[in-house]
Amino acid sequence: MRRLRELIVTTALDLFAERGAAVSMEEIARAAGLGVGTIYRHFPDRQSLIEDIAVDALRRLMTFSEAVAAEGRPCWQTLRLVVEHCAGLPLALIKSLSPATTSHPELPRLEGDLNALFERLARGAQEEGALREDIPPGEVVGLLNVAVCRPGARADDYLTTVILDGLRR
Repeated sequence: MRRLRELIVTTALDLFAERGAAVSMEEIARAAGLGVGTIYRHFPDRQSLIEDIAVDALRRLMTFSEAVAAEGRPCWQTLRLVVEHCAGLPLALIKSLSPATTSHPELPRLEGDLNALFERLARGAQEEGALREDIPPGEVVGLLNVAVCRPGARADDYLTTVILDGLRR
């Protein structure tokens, strides 16, 4: 039962990361080699599947980000590694969730924790002299969201590169 649920989430995660929020439950079922009814037995609707994927992706991102931050690298390097890690995560899908309709209690906390970590890294990179000081850390987080929270975002694509280059001091 648990392995089947994990298969559904993993398959959906891959499809959403690759193609964005337009992926249907039928496409997920087909890619997982399952019937669509099997998916609906595990997830009552598309929203609950998306929320489950969002929580899983944000947990993974938080775990990775905390581990990289604890390694003692300069904050700018840590920030860049975290941005690179964001590539392939369905962050655009997560951003498409409306706080008014989201029922998963962990989502707002995880998003807040990640934003706070990104702000700390941005502030640290500014103190190190690696990141422009004329942009408040909260705005840096907003710019990084633009870079990584879109379908097909990659660490080496033109938008991410331009934003990171523009933030660099």
